[in-house]
Amino acid sequence: MKRIDCYLDFISPYAYLAFEQLPRALEGLGYEVTYRPVLFAGLLKQHGQLGPAEIAPKRDWTYRQVLWLAQQHGIAMQLPAAHPFNPLGLLRLAWACARQGAPSRYVCETIFHHVWRSGAGADDAARMAALSQVLAPARDPAGDEARQALRDATDAALRAGVFGVPSFVVDGRLFWGFDALPMLRAQLAGDAVLDKIWQAADRVSPGIRRRAPD
Repeated sequence: MKRIDCYLDFISPYAYLAFEQLPRALEGLGYEVTYRPVLFAGLLKQHGQLGPAEIAPKRDWTYRQVLWLAQQHGIAMQLPAAHPFNPLGLLRLAWACARQGAPSRYVCETIFHHVWRSGAGADDAARMAALSQVLAPARDPAGDEARQALRDATDAALRAGVFGVPSFVVDGRLFWGFDALPMLRAQLAGDAVLDKIWQAADRVSPGIRRRAPD
């Protein structure tokens, strides 16, 4: 059975959509998923990028597109009252709930729904306290163990070549984004066409390189 490492951050609407769609996208295939919450901002910093919500025109487009995608795929979605927000509390809560190495799908689903189905503030203190009570973490979300687990997961994502969320790593190949789910399915199904595409992309050498602004 194939094992998929799913790297996600609850701040990402695309990660939410992919999380919801994943069982349908891979229906009929044998696989196991390990959910690994990571700090998206840490990935962006490492790669010298801004997040979609930090670029004003892209921010507006992102919200419109994700609502459209949710409607098209029958996924319930409400934008939070404010975005971006600080996701650290939610990420640490997820790792504090991990009882068998990584957070369960139930834990991740509950946190995603907290963010993307209420229309309220995702990091509101009262709502966070209520969410923690529902999930009943095994460890203190503000403690060193949960903090270290999040750091370790983010570092592992960077070592795996992850640059954005959601990312799915299987068989040493990385699949990024909600729209990569069909490619992920092809990988699990052993699609020979995908192998040819992978090899063709590997043969392209870098051309012009832009310098980062001073």
